[in-house]
Amino acid sequence: MRIDRSRLHDTVLAGVVAAASVALFVFYGPERLQAGGLQVGGVRHPDVLGTLLLVAASAPVAVRRRWPLAALCAGLVPEMLLSGLGYGTGLSSLATIVLLYSVASFRGLAVALVALVLALVTYVADAVSGSVRTASWSEYVVTAVVLAAVWGAGRSLRLRRAYLDELKDRAARLERAHAADTRAARAEERSRIARELHDVVAHHVSVMTVQAAAARRVLAADPELAREALSAIEHTGRLAMTEMRNIVGVLRTDSRAELGPQPGVRDLPALVEQMREAGLPTSLRVEGEPAPLPAGVDLAAYRLVQEGLTNSLRHAGAGTKAVVTVRNDPHELDVRVEDDGKGAARDLAAALPSGHGLVGIRERVALYGGILNIGPLPGGGFEVRARFPLKDGQ
Repeated sequence: MRIDRSRLHDTVLAGVVAAASVALFVFYGPERLQAGGLQVGGVRHPDVLGTLLLVAASAPVAVRRRWPLAALCAGLVPEMLLSGLGYGTGLSSLATIVLLYSVASFRGLAVALVALVLALVTYVADAVSGSVRTASWSEYVVTAVVLAAVWGAGRSLRLRRAYLDELKDRAARLERAHAADTRAARAEERSRIARELHDVVAHHVSVMTVQAAAARRVLAADPELAREALSAIEHTGRLAMTEMRNIVGVLRTDSRAELGPQPGVRDLPALVEQMREAGLPTSLRVEGEPAPLPAGVDLAAYRLVQEGLTNSLRHAGAGTKAVVTVRNDPHELDVRVEDDGKGAARDLAAALPSGHGLVGIRERVALYGGILNIGPLPGGGFEVRARFPLKDGQ
């Protein structure tokens, strides 16, 4: 069975307040008050009734957190009876101070103000109708200031508690926002990795498939040529594994990824040569003066050429030739892949929209504000073209 610690603490506090009030009640009898210079005409001596009233005034402290205003009102009633029966005034002020502080710290401003007014009115009534008279009004003023100070301390604690709660809530909101941003960043990174893997796998596997088919056809007639095709397949497979390892390596947490520069326009000659070895006659044209490109545009241009040549290799048919044109302009990079496939242009056009390759190309080009054109050429063949805008020559 669990114990409510706050209620236990308040019960103990009520006992302490009651014990202290009874001790003051017994210690400060009429003789000691008169010796202190106070007028105590008609003041009753401490007895059982007065003690019970003090205990009754202190008992509401036990529920000061749950019903603070009701506890204050319940405590003021025995205090007024003490004064009315001639036991003096201020004997239960400890309970009043504790309950006034509780109302100010656990309730709103309106309720706290009501509690302050009740405490002051009760004290003034006790001072006017009580049996004890002080020599100076300054003592009444000091008591009123103490009550106001206790009330202010309770309000300060409430405001501080509200401020800390707001800070905790703000920290929780920031943590949730950070978690959402992290999830979005991870989703974006997974999408980027998926595009990279598709480009790498689709290109290299397509090249390996074409080379394997060529090796199978010439295996009996020309073993040497078949051996060269197999060597090309091995080389292409190693390249594919290396690129996949570099891409997937960033997902590993138990080892450091093998980092390296991403491919770009500078690697197009090697890509063109690889396509020639795979059986697709390809030429590269570079127009204009090459200039440093942003890393993202550089990679997007390379992937576009890679995807375009891969689809030409797979769908354009035998005897097709491809041309890669890179036009460098101070304000634009124009990248174009054309092939002269005659009868397979329709197949190629049908294959692109349903595959991940076109989706990846569109995302890459749109990410950098480029314009993408994919479709058959008027005189036959197929074209994949993208124009990337460059700002300030970059």
